[in-house]
Amino acid sequence: MRRVLIIDDHPGVGQALELLLSLHDIEASVATSPEAGLALLEQRPFGLVIQDMNFTADTTSGEEGEALFRAIRARRPDLPIILLTAWTRLDAAVALVKAGAADYLAKPWDDAKLLASVENLLELGEANHEIARLHEARRERRAALARRHDLAGLVFASDAMLSLLELAGQIAAAPVPVLITGPNGTGKECVAAFVHANSTGRDGPFVALNCGALPADLVEAELFGSDSGAYTGAAKARVGRFEAADGGTLFLDEIGNLPLAGQVKLLRVLETGQFERLGSSKTRQMRVRVLSATNADLRAMVKTGAFREDLFYRLNLIELRLPALAERRDDVLPLAEHFLAGRARLSDSAREALLAHRWPGNVRELKNAVERAALLCQGGEITPGLLGLEDAGTNGGGAWRNLDEPSREAVVAALAAAGGVVSRAATQLGLSRQALYRRLERYGITP
Repeated sequence: MRRVLIIDDHPGVGQALELLLSLHDIEASVATSPEAGLALLEQRPFGLVIQDMNFTADTTSGEEGEALFRAIRARRPDLPIILLTAWTRLDAAVALVKAGAADYLAKPWDDAKLLASVENLLELGEANHEIARLHEARRERRAALARRHDLAGLVFASDAMLSLLELAGQIAAAPVPVLITGPNGTGKECVAAFVHANSTGRDGPFVALNCGALPADLVEAELFGSDSGAYTGAAKARVGRFEAADGGTLFLDEIGNLPLAGQVKLLRVLETGQFERLGSSKTRQMRVRVLSATNADLRAMVKTGAFREDLFYRLNLIELRLPALAERRDDVLPLAEHFLAGRARLSDSAREALLAHRWPGNVRELKNAVERAALLCQGGEITPGLLGLEDAGTNGGGAWRNLDEPSREAVVAALAAAGGVVSRAATQLGLSRQALYRRLERYGITP
């Protein structure tokens, strides 16, 4: 908000400042008394106040200015204030700066210095406003999601996960197959549990099966069950996962590893809802919602014949793509705190190390690192060394950095070098202003 309120009893001062600011596209309003200034403050929003310290003729104590300053702070605690006076007293300046004044300039002022201060403070105000807006928008979206859906214990803070869960919530109630894709360790089963918790079959069972862990000769028996004597070692009838999930949800993880013979059987069940146990001719009818997940490129597997095209389209009516943890870094610290469950404290340097790491193993790697550190620190403070991230390898070492992911120290240093002007700091870091705003929020930095 490039709008400044000038409060000074000398009309010439107000006119000079108004002209100076207007030449730099800054709108100024002038009040010649504290009462008029406070009235304007109630009527319009301002991004900055420039106020005199003395308003009565022959008065030099600064008490009137201090009273006005405190009145403004009481009404608008976050509004930056520049104090301007011909009677500069160092002790008064120090006291009011400690009380929250943004700057203290003497009359006659230096135009360049005053403009630099005004530009910086307006820029900082915009940055704080934008960060607050982003935070509030995210908070409201999450609150709306929680009102509409059962979050099923999911821990997240990133916009990427919020968007994914909003989509998952939209399709959860429809009894259609859903394919959840994404790298290993990102939490695909947790997303499947969220879909189940918000489905019409939420009161039914949630049954998970890792298709990648099944021997090829036992796939059919595991999925559909078997009668006694159906194969060697089958001493009694066995209920398959489809029967176990009747009335609820069956989650098939690593669906890309399902052999072609199993794919044919699965396709029939998805089309008809019917199947037979291995070794039985009795057709059974089940009401099961199938969710599947994979880290493989099923489209490429279809082209090579490793995965049936008709099954792919049956499973992929809706696709939920779960981003890697490196794509949702805002989730790192909330997840780490969740895994710690209060057993230990993360030091500031440990938090920085967690944010710096590339996480090739995703949430699973993060959980292991935090669990290990919690054990080693024995309830104390976790330091970067306890996390063991420095030996993570070339794809994910703790030293991994680029300009798109500057460290907290780099952001603070860039802001300091830029005099607190966010746009300049963003340019120095090779980021857009919006990207830097997100990192300021993530690191908890107030410009």
